[in-house]
Amino acid sequence: MASAAAARYNRNNPAVKRILQEVKEMQSNPSDDFMSLPLEEDIFEWQFAILGPRGSEFEGGVYHGRIQLPVEYPFKPPSFMMLTPSGRFETQTKICLSISNYHPEHWQPSWSVRTALVALIAFMPTNPGGALGSLDYKKEDRHALAIKSRDNPPKFGSPERQRLIDEIHQCMLAKAPPVPPLTTISNSEATAPQLPAPPATEQNQNEEAVNRNADNEVELDHGQAQQNLIPEPDRGVIENVHEVRVDAAAGRLRVGFRAEVTVTRGQPVVQKPRDDRLYTWAAVGLTVAIVVLLMKKILKSSGLGGYMEMF
Repeated sequence: MASAAAARYNRNNPAVKRILQEVKEMQSNPSDDFMSLPLEEDIFEWQFAILGPRGSEFEGGVYHGRIQLPVEYPFKPPSFMMLTPSGRFETQTKICLSISNYHPEHWQPSWSVRTALVALIAFMPTNPGGALGSLDYKKEDRHALAIKSRDNPPKFGSPERQRLIDEIHQCMLAKAPPVPPLTTISNSEATAPQLPAPPATEQNQNEEAVNRNADNEVELDHGQAQQNLIPEPDRGVIENVHEVRVDAAAGRLRVGFRAEVTVTRGQPVVQKPRDDRLYTWAAVGLTVAIVVLLMKKILKSSGLGGYMEMF
């Protein structure tokens, strides 16, 4: 093929010279992972097939495509088009890769068709990231397409193209390992281990309602708000309450408070004595007695003392 192409193309052309060198190198040093040859009628168009990368859902698959080299090659990058469905790249659509003509700023003239095919194989199991011409099928679907890719080569273009595609397919199918069963994908979002809750202490239980020297907000139903705002006798004495704010909302209460508390635990609440009324009545009686004595003294001094003695 190299000699036939040499007779049709100007060997002094830098692009033709470079392409003929790569054809010779590709034929003398074939790869087990890919195969690529140019058309005899147009050495700027190459047909290729790659094997799916090992250890991925593409393994064992045979994926065909086309490379179009520019007339400025190797100073400008080629374009790539896949012909075999893979679930990773669209077919018969130029795909966007860092080695393709979509990113000429990344291309290096020292790279070759061989370099590009090695890179393409490496790109297959990567995250597509929404790149042009990329697909993101499930691994099960990609695995099924890998099995199907071995059956028949794709149909594309002229009879010469098809003959080259069929030839490449048979060569690569002989090198391709069998498609392994799809390994069960482990769930990377396994349930995180639950940390044990800290042991409940009496202090933690009391601080659920009031945090010392801090602003807090809690949501309570009306019944729960009334119950929780009334201290129970066995829960201690709350002192030095500085501020209580209650804002009523529709159907629910939002209670915000700032408090300093002193809690005495394990001691009964001191009850006020129940005999306050006895002291009151004693004081009233004493007052009445004093008033009576004063009245007697006044009446006696005014000569009416005998009248008072009658009582």
